[in-house]
Amino acid sequence: MYSTEQKQYFSEKLLSWYRRHKRDLPWRRSRNPYHIWISEIMLQQTRVETVIPYFHRFVDKFPTVEALAEAPEDEVLKAWEGLGYYSRARNLQSAVREVQERYGGVVPDTKEEVFALKGVGPYTAGAILSIAYNKPEPAVDGNVMRVLSRYFLIEEDIMKGSTRVLMEKLAKELIPEGAAGDFNQGLMELGAMVCTPKSPHCLTCPVMLHCSGRAAGMEAELPVKKKAKPPRPESRYVALLEGTGGQAGRVLIRQRPAEGLLARMWELPHALAPGTGTDGRDTAQGPDPAPAHEALAEHLDADGLGLGELRWFMPAEHTFSHIHWELDVFLGTVDNPSLLPESSAPLPSHYRWITREEMEQYAFPNVFLRILKAYFKEREGAS
Repeated sequence: MYSTEQKQYFSEKLLSWYRRHKRDLPWRRSRNPYHIWISEIMLQQTRVETVIPYFHRFVDKFPTVEALAEAPEDEVLKAWEGLGYYSRARNLQSAVREVQERYGGVVPDTKEEVFALKGVGPYTAGAILSIAYNKPEPAVDGNVMRVLSRYFLIEEDIMKGSTRVLMEKLAKELIPEGAAGDFNQGLMELGAMVCTPKSPHCLTCPVMLHCSGRAAGMEAELPVKKKAKPPRPESRYVALLEGTGGQAGRVLIRQRPAEGLLARMWELPHALAPGTGTDGRDTAQGPDPAPAHEALAEHLDADGLGLGELRWFMPAEHTFSHIHWELDVFLGTVDNPSLLPESSAPLPSHYRWITREEMEQYAFPNVFLRILKAYFKEREGAS
């Protein structure tokens, strides 16, 4: 289907280019399969520049398979805080525990064993096996599919499973003998730095001469990718509940359920809002607190908390892969004296009163972290 000359040219030129121009990234400084595994999980849906400081902190805190396997989940989530897609961290720790138990803490080097680990798909398995162990396994992600679509003029929809199979077969055929790790990283590097999604830098591309997509004038139209459904909008009211009197510096947080979205992470109490939650919002005064009070009071009453008066504090938003949250944040107090921070009565087990300093003990999704930081910053400015 594709000429031997075109494939050989691609492999030789790409490998030579990568070895001369590769970026100095921390996970490239060794062949440690555990570190490579961490980096590949972090890099899913996340930019390299964002990952670098997280990678350094994570491997400093959990330098070995054993250290991560034995760590409390809360510590792992806190170390991951801000990267998002927290199921990645949970799956990584679960798989690392399996490596510790079944393989004595040594990341396995066979396709069947690596692929069987929780959260490890075909791409991650290929990356670990090729980069750490130099096994001739393809590692096909979005960058790689874009490069191959353009170079070989592949017009099939890359969202289809059959296209991925085609790409994996082709990528495996392209791997030069004894250079799987460098070649796969070169493919990723080319897609990240040169063959970019928009405005590809064709004139600096090491394989431009035999690129069929450029020859056909289609480099900007490839790859073919069916558009995903946009995340559905969902409006929510958020309660930022303050302590009173001598405990005015504390706010109430709660832990999410053990299963589902953002499992076991900490957040501010919130409830689904009727309608869009943004109709008639005034940027200075905010929305009417009456419907927010009704929705939040019903929500908090179930935990025996009760809710005092509310005043609007700020808007916020956050996009997950399938939901877009539009949030209205309201300041208020708990209308149950026995549950205020100065009381000795216990809170429901999944609630805590915390200070700004105590935030460091809990893992929050980004959106609630932003809200809390904005609140404490305003308090500091007012004091």
